[in-house]
Amino acid sequence: MGLPELLVAPFRYPFMARGLLAATMVGVVCPVVGTYVVLRGMAFFGDALAHAVLPGVAVGFLTSHGGGRRSVFWWALGTAILASLGIGAVARRGRLREDTAIGIVLAGMFALGIALISTVRGYAVDLVHFLFGNVLGVSGGDLLLTALLGGLVLALVLALYKEFLVVSFDAILAATLRLPVRLYNGLLLILIAVAVVVSLQTVGVALMLALLVTPASTAYLLVRRVPAMMVLGAGFGVLSGLVGLYVSYYAGIASGAAIVLVATGFFVIALFAAPRRGLLWRRRSN
Repeated sequence: MGLPELLVAPFRYPFMARGLLAATMVGVVCPVVGTYVVLRGMAFFGDALAHAVLPGVAVGFLTSHGGGRRSVFWWALGTAILASLGIGAVARRGRLREDTAIGIVLAGMFALGIALISTVRGYAVDLVHFLFGNVLGVSGGDLLLTALLGGLVLALVLALYKEFLVVSFDAILAATLRLPVRLYNGLLLILIAVAVVVSLQTVGVALMLALLVTPASTAYLLVRRVPAMMVLGAGFGVLSGLVGLYVSYYAGIASGAAIVLVATGFFVIALFAAPRRGLLWRRRSN
């Protein structure tokens, strides 16, 4: 089998083509939003949201009697948004550090999710797909939903880019400009929540944080400007999805895990070889 045949063969199957489209869309949305997660040191928050959707996943299965992933999706989305706003409220009104509030909400939501999942024994296989992803099971409706919500997230990030940047990195300037800091912070948390839930089908709850953080972190090692970091991070996200699907097809491993492993491989290469920030560059400079 020649190289052209090796490249084309996997995508002769409709489910592989749909999986590629899903991985591409998620590969763009997550690193763009993940840029703020990385620069603001919010990785723990992203991890908390990824696990906080478990109660929504379980309730979606219970209310739909195990059928209809759409019900699970909307319940998970509602739960993620509620958790993101709840973390902010607990930190603000309880006068706690944000990481403490995240830990409290994460523990409570995750425990609730486990408790609910334990009652849905008949649908364990379907729940595993949400825990570890099933990009090859994406339907046409899933693609449409991902495109609509992913497009909305990207449109808001683009439209409010300057506001998010000021609020995130210069609180004094934000106050001088009289920007509604709490509103923009809340909106950013909601966008992260949407990105998390949109990615459930691709990599699942267990691997979600990697897709949100790893491509953006790889780009952070290579460029210095935020727009370039977003664009390059999206490029790494898309490439990770494409290469990951090839690895999944030919190596016979789970697609979500393959995508994350490829993304991690890109990060390791950048960690060693990135100009000025890479380990090899630093060693040469010393």
